[in-house]
Amino acid sequence: MEKLHLHYPAGAPAAQAVLVGVVASGDLEVLIAPAAAGSCHIVIHSAADGSAARWRAQLDRLFADGQAAAMQMEINDFGATPGVVSLRLAQALEELSA
Repeated sequence: MEKLHLHYPAGAPAAQAVLVGVVASGDLEVLIAPAAAGSCHIVIHSAADGSAARWRAQLDRLFADGQAAAMQMEINDFGATPGVVSLRLAQALEELSA
């Protein structure tokens, strides 16, 4: 089991908390809570050892522009496929902006 911590620049605090997915369905859940302006901190709990490079690449692309809402994101991954990861992240960010 791996635990990763990633940090990205961000804008204003997220307006609300969000939960998408559950570990039992699709093997991935994403929890988001508002954080202080300018900070996006992501903690990933992954059952797949050696997944750090894959997670960094996916999240670096997602947060590259520094325009995301400031948030604390927790991802619980128990072997989700890349497609499920992309879907859950998109769902979480869509809920955040709704």
